[in-house]
Amino acid sequence: MKNIVLLSLFLCSNLFLFAQREITKEEQLSETNPIILNRISEWQDLKFGFFAHWGIYTQEQLVESWSICNEPWIDRKGRAYEEYKQWYWNLNKSFNPKNFDAKKWAKAAKDAGMKYFVFTAKHHDGFCMFKTQYTDYSVAGKDCPYSKNKNNDIVKQVVDAFRKEGFWTGLYFSKPDWHNKDYWSELWATPDRNVNYDIEKHPEKWKSFCNFTYNQIRELTQNYGEIDILWLDGGWVRPQWSINNDEVLSWLGAYKRVQDIDMPKLAEIARQTNEDMIIVDRSVGGKYENYTTPEQQIPEKPLDYAWETCMTMGDSWSYVKNDNYKSVNTLLHILVDIVAKGGNLLLNVGPDENGNLPQQALDRMKSMGSWLQVNGEAIYNTRPIAPYKQDNICFTHNKNGKNYALILISDTLALQDEYKFSFSEKLSKGTKKILGYKQKAKLSYNNGTYTLKILDKEKIKEQNVLVITL
Repeated sequence: MKNIVLLSLFLCSNLFLFAQREITKEEQLSETNPIILNRISEWQDLKFGFFAHWGIYTQEQLVESWSICNEPWIDRKGRAYEEYKQWYWNLNKSFNPKNFDAKKWAKAAKDAGMKYFVFTAKHHDGFCMFKTQYTDYSVAGKDCPYSKNKNNDIVKQVVDAFRKEGFWTGLYFSKPDWHNKDYWSELWATPDRNVNYDIEKHPEKWKSFCNFTYNQIRELTQNYGEIDILWLDGGWVRPQWSINNDEVLSWLGAYKRVQDIDMPKLAEIARQTNEDMIIVDRSVGGKYENYTTPEQQIPEKPLDYAWETCMTMGDSWSYVKNDNYKSVNTLLHILVDIVAKGGNLLLNVGPDENGNLPQQALDRMKSMGSWLQVNGEAIYNTRPIAPYKQDNICFTHNKNGKNYALILISDTLALQDEYKFSFSEKLSKGTKKILGYKQKAKLSYNNGTYTLKILDKEKIKEQNVLVITL
């Protein structure tokens, strides 16, 4: 009840923001444009994407931009906040990844069986990994050593390299920009992640920040050819109608300021040269969150809308030396579980300060690719089919009309002689193909239950996921 009262007071105190622009019912509803809906469906066929968090924070193995945010969970090892923040801002003066080769990244991701790519063009700290006219705080800015590189636009390099390998290209962009003085003004303290001034009292500053954002969105979506996905982060920058639960309210920090960046206008700019671009306004809902992005988690059951789990291969989004990388077995089980429930996996690897992908990550990516070369038909172009997942068996349905059973194998769940399951469709009994093996399986049916018996089990050496065509 207390939260409801606080929310009511908060909404009433911010009615001024409704006067800034017309709030339409349409933007609160899901997307209905058939062009974009078709593009989302095509994206759902891809299933497996590559995510790369990379920026100036990588040099110090920090938790992305967050160490300059004044919130209780941030650990700056006892350093004074303002002193630390100035030290962090100067990391642009040493960023010079001498081994960076976008072509190597793209080749590794292709060999891993990945089909789309999302790259951090700008994180919350405001440092731009692209050449921009609107700030010098970028890889091409005069204070950054990398600016002396003849190819100093990193976004251009990654987009060109991945597009050449046949990937869909996506750009991560933070709506908040902590380096921009129209977001974090020097006139006031920065108590948390949010804008640090009263927008009602200084509407001109907020308008200036919005225009800065629009201009950078225009650069990213019009200067690099066709961009398939605009992946927007910073969910505390959102319209008033979308503040609909206690978690979102908590993001707004000490002053509960609504930061409406006018997504209809931003989306119109983004799609000026690409009408079917997918936009992911994370956590906001409505027309401009074309698919949802549960972070570091897998839903318990299929969702009624398009979704993607974004997950780290290790424990950290950005590079940390000796990170705790998940095993190939775990990664494949995660991928299969997600796909069986109708989602995509966007798997993150953080490049190091010199632009190298860690060898441990490369090894795992290669192994995943080897498995997908054999078993990809049970992953790509599939949709969920009941019962989706039953014990340690997952199920998928390919657009080619085939159904698949994907048996999860691990040290604790070794390959069994037979598996029993129910199924939502009638399956033909008899001999079934095991992908990648000469050995077969036999499917029988009795009293509502199917039994899948693995023939010559001792000759099968699979240690991760065994795929059988039903």
